[in-house]
Amino acid sequence: MIKVVLTSPRVAPGLLTRAAWQAFEQADVIGAAAGVESPSVQAVVGSGLVVTSVEGGAEAQWAWLVSAAASGRAVAWLVGEDGEPALLRLVADQLAREPRPAYEVEILHGSYDVPGARLIDLVQVMDRLRRNCPWDQEQTHESLAKYLLEETYETLEAIDTGDSTHLREELGDLLLQVAFHSRIAEEAEEDPDGDAGPWSIDDVAAGIVEKLIRRHPHVFGSVDATDVATVEANWETIKAAEKQRSSVLEGIPTALPALALADKVLGRSAKVMASDEAGAASGDSIGERLLALVREAREAGVDAEQELRNATRRLADRVRSTEAS
Repeated sequence: MIKVVLTSPRVAPGLLTRAAWQAFEQADVIGAAAGVESPSVQAVVGSGLVVTSVEGGAEAQWAWLVSAAASGRAVAWLVGEDGEPALLRLVADQLAREPRPAYEVEILHGSYDVPGARLIDLVQVMDRLRRNCPWDQEQTHESLAKYLLEETYETLEAIDTGDSTHLREELGDLLLQVAFHSRIAEEAEEDPDGDAGPWSIDDVAAGIVEKLIRRHPHVFGSVDATDVATVEANWETIKAAEKQRSSVLEGIPTALPALALADKVLGRSAKVMASDEAGAASGDSIGERLLALVREAREAGVDAEQELRNATRRLADRVRSTEAS
């Protein structure tokens, strides 16, 4: 009997299924191609079992498996972190041949990727690029800023077009920016005052996880919130207590697109001014009339920035249609 155990490189070594551990414990001999330096092999060896390191490629490894199984022994094979596709193809080819071999072959999943596991791959790839790629090595937070802005707008465009495949790709590009900036931050020098220093993508993730839990007491705590308005009110109350800002306008990025900036300022202003006063035009300039339109959009429950983008896109479609006719 040959049991081939597949494992995920994105799961900590040793976190195997019960079926995998039983296969190793019941085996007369355990083989692996990775050698004792492999974390997965070390985990099995650390449990008190003996693992035989088999030299050579897929054909040599398969020959070793066949020889061990032909002698009547129960054999387990621990697949390496690269998945050993050549060996697995050879196993499949041999099993498809006639006559079938006298011994049985079973494929076991020793561990599975959990949701978000591929983010580990991204961190590892980004780390390798930062160490080995001349271009990636030269980048700084400042040099990457333009790409962050560009990828953000491309993501918005993908949302506007409704192309789900394009959106997935652009979100990946945006996620790369988060990973890249986080990797650069790991190299920061320690601040003697302790106010700043190196941090990693784990710190970024930890920060947003803690914030989400803290600002959703109706989900993670005992607060009752049965409607969206209550959720938003709780969020703003908790946020205000955290930020301790001296002005309701503090924290609004002035680099926002003008309509989005106006929407933010109007929303914050309504906290200290009457809603009609906050958005009232104080003159007849184009800017004042635009501000009044943003206020009108807010009252209608629509996003002025997105509405203008949609209208502009419709105009562009008409222009292209006219050109094509």
